[in-house]
Amino acid sequence: MRKRIYLCLAHMSGKEQAFIQEAFDTNWVVPLGPNVNGFEKDLEEFVGEDKKVVALSAGTAAVHLALIACGVKPGDEVICQSFTFCASCHPIVYLGATPVFVDSEPDTWNMDPELLEKAILDRIEKTGRKPKAIVPVYLYGMPAKLDEIMAVADKYDIPVIEDAAEGLGSRYNGQVCGTFGRYGVLSFNGNKMITTSGGGALICPDEEAKQRIMFYATQAREGFPYYQHEEIGYNYRMSNICAGIGRGQMTVLEEHVEHHRRLADLYEQLLAEVDGVTFHKRPSEKYDSNYWLNTVTLDPQLKVKGEEEAYAQVITGAVGGAAGVTHAAGTAHTDCEPNRNVEAMRIALDKAGIESRPLWKPMHKQPVYRNVPAYTNGVSEGLFKVGLCLPSGPCVSEEEVAFIVNEIKGCIHA
Repeated sequence: MRKRIYLCLAHMSGKEQAFIQEAFDTNWVVPLGPNVNGFEKDLEEFVGEDKKVVALSAGTAAVHLALIACGVKPGDEVICQSFTFCASCHPIVYLGATPVFVDSEPDTWNMDPELLEKAILDRIEKTGRKPKAIVPVYLYGMPAKLDEIMAVADKYDIPVIEDAAEGLGSRYNGQVCGTFGRYGVLSFNGNKMITTSGGGALICPDEEAKQRIMFYATQAREGFPYYQHEEIGYNYRMSNICAGIGRGQMTVLEEHVEHHRRLADLYEQLLAEVDGVTFHKRPSEKYDSNYWLNTVTLDPQLKVKGEEEAYAQVITGAVGGAAGVTHAAGTAHTDCEPNRNVEAMRIALDKAGIESRPLWKPMHKQPVYRNVPAYTNGVSEGLFKVGLCLPSGPCVSEEEVAFIVNEIKGCIHA
């Protein structure tokens, strides 16, 4: 029986155990310690640009703290890419602020710089204030149009928080993604380029900013011989155990990135001969994606076997499997969903033991954000209807990529 091929799973380097054992042997099992310091140093050496890094409990925590550091308060607005996972924008709401969603451009699938400027000008006209921050995302590892986005941000003097949770190891014009804006967000969830089992980090501009972030991440304790709190803080620091896993993972980061890129090259090569299926590749060489997830789009006219049964029954689980508790769905449909041929392909691949997944559903189409401002052009909504993520992790072999493409071919009506 063929093993199931998962979308993206962590792969251990074999060196993690030594760091973890050291933490137990020295009784450092708390949210500080030698592994935390060492992991931060490893990350600082990797990202370069004289940046400083704070290791945290999650990428979401990193977004939250970056927003605080940028002065976001109740009643403020923050511009965020709509085509993303909810962790990019939920922390805006945690702070009592309002996300303002900006749609994508078709080349990288990331924030449209022209629409970004339009949104800024319109928010200034409507509210009398400019947004407090801009949060672009590196969707599936693909760098955004950073020259253009940073030019707009600089023009209006608005800080940029790069959500590079999916983009560790990606580069734009040779520079590591996450180092262009004031802050950069990383994630080490179990499905990312490297993992700490769960965790994240915030790339900071300098040592002063790093110390401020660590202050908020450790419950904002003042320097007294007892607990004195003058600001609200959070319990967001990474544990020494998780950081030990991260130190071992850093030894294989470049290897993982190269593997993802090899798989991307193979997918592109093998799918080039499949009519109606298009691999999403980088627009030019300056967009050096890590290809965290390899993605394809299906032509709406493509006929896939089983389309007539695509939404015949209500799905009882949720994407991500055991990632969390979900509400039971009462219907198979929402007002914005993948086309029938995409869902039919997902189901067929699942039956063949291949995990695939729709693209992120745009935030401006999520019911929870139905009343927030959004500047759209149809790109992300259109991509959501036709797109699919394919297995891409370090545990996926080149032989399995060939098997996956053959299964895709077999799902298509001649």
